[in-house]
Amino acid sequence: MTDHDVAQDPDERRLSTREAADRLGVKPETVYAYVSRGQLTSRREPGGRGSTFDAKEVDALARRGGRREPSGAGSELAVRTGITLIDRDHCYLRGVDTSELAAHHSYEEVAEWLWTGEMRRGVRFTAPHDALAAARRAVDALPAHTGPMDRLQVAVIAAAAADPLRFDLSERAVLDTARSLIPTLVEALPRRGATRPVERAGEGRPVERAAGAEQAGDGRGLGERGVGERGAARLGADEPAAAEQGTPGRSASGQGTAGQAVAGQAPAEQAVPGQAAAEQGTAGWSSAESGATGKPAPAPGADDGPLAPRLWSRLTSEPADPPSLRVLDAALVLLIDHDLAASTLAVRVAASARAHPYAIVSAGFGALDGALHGAASGLAHRMLLEVLDRGSAAAVVADHLRAGRLVPGLGHPLYPGEDPRARALFALLEDVPRARPALQAAREVIATTARHKELHANVDLALAVLTVATGMPAEAGETVFAVARTAGWIAHALEEYDEAPLRMRPSGQYSGPRPPQPLP
Repeated sequence: MTDHDVAQDPDERRLSTREAADRLGVKPETVYAYVSRGQLTSRREPGGRGSTFDAKEVDALARRGGRREPSGAGSELAVRTGITLIDRDHCYLRGVDTSELAAHHSYEEVAEWLWTGEMRRGVRFTAPHDALAAARRAVDALPAHTGPMDRLQVAVIAAAAADPLRFDLSERAVLDTARSLIPTLVEALPRRGATRPVERAGEGRPVERAAGAEQAGDGRGLGERGVGERGAARLGADEPAAAEQGTPGRSASGQGTAGQAVAGQAPAEQAVPGQAAAEQGTAGWSSAESGATGKPAPAPGADDGPLAPRLWSRLTSEPADPPSLRVLDAALVLLIDHDLAASTLAVRVAASARAHPYAIVSAGFGALDGALHGAASGLAHRMLLEVLDRGSAAAVVADHLRAGRLVPGLGHPLYPGEDPRARALFALLEDVPRARPALQAAREVIATTARHKELHANVDLALAVLTVATGMPAEAGETVFAVARTAGWIAHALEEYDEAPLRMRPSGQYSGPRPPQPLP
């Protein structure tokens, strides 16, 4: 520590250790760690009992990213950001409650506002021809069993290769990339129920295989609904067969006029089961929302229409109805950002090294693919299916606890109470008739675990209710998460690009043998 006993310059403003720690957002002990590492200079005032610090020097360290604890056991990395605040069981984006944003604006509108500060009503994101064609070719070349996260990771790399201007990190160029990358990722995924050519083993001749049928990681694809409906009666749901009944905005047959194909789209994707119904549902969803939220109605079936219907057809072959589309769009908004999650930290590290937007999204996907990050909604999905199949939440919860596993979809370290994102989605799911059995199953899980310890639902459980109710595969929740969070990652990259380069470089704490050691 470099303390100096000198007289204070009357024109120089000095801070106490506590004041310096507050300004940096760290503990007082960390301030002394900065001193010992030469990042701050302290001095003792004549007659004073503690060290003081130059306010200008402290502010300069804060601007360089000094709001962080040194790496160590139990310590946390903290980075100053103006994007997300989590406070008292509420989540805010730039100071606005995310639940309110989800209730009044579409995913694209919130993403644009998060990036630019401007709320553009009716903004739409369109995939460029070259990037989409490259992404689709790369995705189509993957093995039939490939899951959506692998497809997304390949799609973003292919889109990057098709963009020779990707290294332009000016704000305008990054925003243009963001607006085109998100729809490219969505439209590169095969539609559920669409066919794609694959080679018959040993013959080299193409045959048609249903895209998406092989993506259900738990082996349950379109048949998941039947499982839920059989268990609904045993759970005492109000309308166990609601999923089979007609709902407003849905086509019973799933027939209709398919939307125009965009450049690079395979002919087999132009008309698939449920696609036309999804597009009809899009129009109904938008017109219904226009009266409630002022959202403009897009042209039905347009590939540059709202993102939620486009994503819907990649997640399920079931027809889309307005309430279900509203839940999916709200989920996209609510999942845009959530402070410095592991994937977001990976994004900021990449952006600190001035990686281009495609590369920072790849970094985010890499962290999200970890078993402890993006897989949570899939676990909750499988649990709800088991509850519906067995007709008892108690038996399923008991099995989890007996095996030493946590009950999926419950509790969140950042929320002592209920996850506000789950609360918002559950409220919207009440208006989806086919979601009632899954909702009842989720409530029974919560009530059963509350006998031992009160744990509130998190967003993974709410997302699982949507995916189970609409016949989506277990990994659909992770897909929604990945697409939604891409907008948040871009916002963090834009913020990090304005910081000093390579600032996200913590010091290692060497714990190996002391040198010199003999040559091995």
